[in-house]
Amino acid sequence: MAISRDKKQTLVADMTELLTSAKSTVFAQYHGLSVADMQVLRRTARENGVKITIVKNRLVKVAMGKIDTYKETDPSVLVGQLLYAVSDSDEVAPAQVLDKFAKDHEALVIKGGFSNLGVAMSGEEVKALAKLPSKNQLIAEVVAQLLSPVHDTVNALSGNLHALLDGVSTKATN
Repeated sequence: MAISRDKKQTLVADMTELLTSAKSTVFAQYHGLSVADMQVLRRTARENGVKITIVKNRLVKVAMGKIDTYKETDPSVLVGQLLYAVSDSDEVAPAQVLDKFAKDHEALVIKGGFSNLGVAMSGEEVKALAKLPSKNQLIAEVVAQLLSPVHDTVNALSGNLHALLDGVSTKATN
């Protein structure tokens, strides 16, 4: 069924806005997934702050041409039935969501992605990105590392203080 010109312009505008605000975009072939599988994927993505959209590749290429960041990006990799996973808050989330889903559903094949700088990534690079911890996990690890010396100092001082008090207590009882 043909899409009207107005509908195409709306889809291009929506995709342009989505790509402009995206921290990262991952695309994958989904041929062979059932409607129920797609619903599960969309629900999982939504819970992780990722938006899943299915748009004709030609319209995505038009949208990319309208964004300065993506003008130099090669859109020739956008071939076949693709879905696009986009996150405006986390660079790793789209890759993690699709990678985790693809482990249980072999019909979903990650083909590649784009960073917010317009750099194209291969499917293998996206899978490597999916193995990284999320932004919140990295922040928590940095905070833990920064607090580690403080905790060590407090523990050392409290240990010495306990030993001193035990020694004083022993002398007082003798």
